[in-house]
Amino acid sequence: MSSDSPKHALLTQFAAVAKALGHAHRLELLEFVAQGEPSVDALAQRAGLTVANTSQHLLLLRRAGLLASRQDGKRVRYRLADDSVLNLLAELRRVAERNVAEVQQIVNGYFKQQDALEPVSRRELLERMEHGLVTVLDVRPEDEYRAGHVPGALNITLSELDSRLTELNRDHEIVAYCRGAYCVLSFEAVAALRTRGLNARRLEEGFPEWRVAGLPVETA
Repeated sequence: MSSDSPKHALLTQFAAVAKALGHAHRLELLEFVAQGEPSVDALAQRAGLTVANTSQHLLLLRRAGLLASRQDGKRVRYRLADDSVLNLLAELRRVAERNVAEVQQIVNGYFKQQDALEPVSRRELLERMEHGLVTVLDVRPEDEYRAGHVPGALNITLSELDSRLTELNRDHEIVAYCRGAYCVLSFEAVAALRTRGLNARRLEEGFPEWRVAGLPVETA
């Protein structure tokens, strides 16, 4: 294949997208951005990075067509370019889960030890919600919850669990969700709730996947 052929030019652009995904910080930033439309400052704080470093990562992701941005006063806010970005991240995760031994070791060594029970599917949760058989718990930070959440979900972060346990119906199964399939917050919340005698399980994925599936969403 000639280096100046149209196919080579296309593959070069595809490679640029793949390169943009090739850093753990950038993958995590995409997960944070998928929750709403955060500012650079908020993303830097959430990721534990400097604003300058965060801006560099975001610029690379935007140039690769994975992010869009808008000016909001003195702040720049970022969002996923479209839902195909979330689908791309999901496929990346599934390929790694199936074919990378190190990923399987991490999942089995940490995540499944934290919660060996099968998570609740979106369809199952929707059916339980319709019959009033479940309490849905959103354990993300308040700003992410306000940007969009599963209808009727309570927003209780990990640090608030003990002080707000009385808000949870002990006769209901509690289904907790977070930012995505491997968001540690939901694993830790479910473990904490079980040690306090509540019947708790995780949603199979996170809020962004729920939204992209076309399921009902509320904003606050």
